[in-house]
Amino acid sequence: MELRMPTPAQLETVYAVDLKPSFPPSELKPLRAIREMWEEGSYAPWCLFDGDDIAGECFLWRGRPGFVLLDYLCVSVHRRNGGLGALLLQKMREQETDAVILAETEAPVHAPDPDMARRRLDFYLRNGAKIAAYDTEIFGAHYQTLYWSERPVEDQRILGEHRFIYENRFSPAQYARHIHIPRDTDAGPPVQVAWEE
Repeated sequence: MELRMPTPAQLETVYAVDLKPSFPPSELKPLRAIREMWEEGSYAPWCLFDGDDIAGECFLWRGRPGFVLLDYLCVSVHRRNGGLGALLLQKMREQETDAVILAETEAPVHAPDPDMARRRLDFYLRNGAKIAAYDTEIFGAHYQTLYWSERPVEDQRILGEHRFIYENRFSPAQYARHIHIPRDTDAGPPVQVAWEE
């Protein structure tokens, strides 16, 4: 299996077939935004190819050099429960050896399905992720922040680079309304809203 970029038509297919059914509207960027970011060079929609078949995706949102955000990790519906999620993470880390890879995973405390959120968090931790010292709230979804790094990196640096990724994409008004990095530790349950550009 090989991690490589899809064609524009393949991107459209995996968005419709894999991502759209797997992520709620508050977590899913519009396809138009993904295409624009890819064309700008700030996005890498890696796909795991098994011959001509796409078995899964790990889309990375690029920040400043040396920092990326794992935006989506998804195994194709017909290929789940076969260890491909771990393989995707391994291939992604091999592809991005010099980068600190950030990730956001639903915090079980406010997740619609707390058991699923715990399983997801455990999956990332089993696959080498570390928990950062802060949570986030993006479009009303409460996330725990994770990261992979081959070198020591301070929490304040992770937080600053995490903010930069979103600040570089959204207007100050949108950022203030929908993005909280870090999330207030005293905040109650959030109200999810659809992704807005």
